[in-house]
Amino acid sequence: MKALNRREVVASLLERRGALLVVAGLGSAAWDCTAAGDHPLTFPLWGAMGSACMIGLGLALAQPERRVLVVTGDGEMLMGLGSLATIGAQRPRKLAVVVLDNERYGETGMQKTHTGYGTDLAAVASACGFADSRIIRRNTEIAAVRSSIYRGRGPLFFQVKVKPDALPLVLPPRDGAHLKHRFREALLGKGAAAQ
Repeated sequence: MKALNRREVVASLLERRGALLVVAGLGSAAWDCTAAGDHPLTFPLWGAMGSACMIGLGLALAQPERRVLVVTGDGEMLMGLGSLATIGAQRPRKLAVVVLDNERYGETGMQKTHTGYGTDLAAVASACGFADSRIIRRNTEIAAVRSSIYRGRGPLFFQVKVKPDALPLVLPPRDGAHLKHRFREALLGKGAAAQ
């Protein structure tokens, strides 16, 4: 079966996103979110590999009425597998995790990850107590994923099989302090960030 184009998947998920809070994992996930449109409610990670899900969980717990989406890669998800157990135990109802699974470590030379050898991250998430967890292989499934992200009861987990393409970089701003302040101001309102 043919894998999906990760940039098209992310663009579909973030189109008309409204107030959705997005944590973009390091590397390709951050570039793909930026390519879909740099947004103040997107927090791209420039480091801290393996932390995207835990940052998303923190947001979901601190802002329980807001929808939170984590977009990350399979390499980062494998590094932070314990976060799935913590999310499953906390059961945030408006948190969704999308793993762009190209079965490669894109940042270090495209070596094969464990998902390329059969590790099923969706099954791990399901075993950890996620309300919905599945592998996505077809473009026709993306609309249902989008609907779940914006309306479903979580926690949700979608392992999207994507091509291991080397796409042009679309980098988010590199200044971590700027990203933090921009996200906080957009989340809380400009006056709240000064407090």
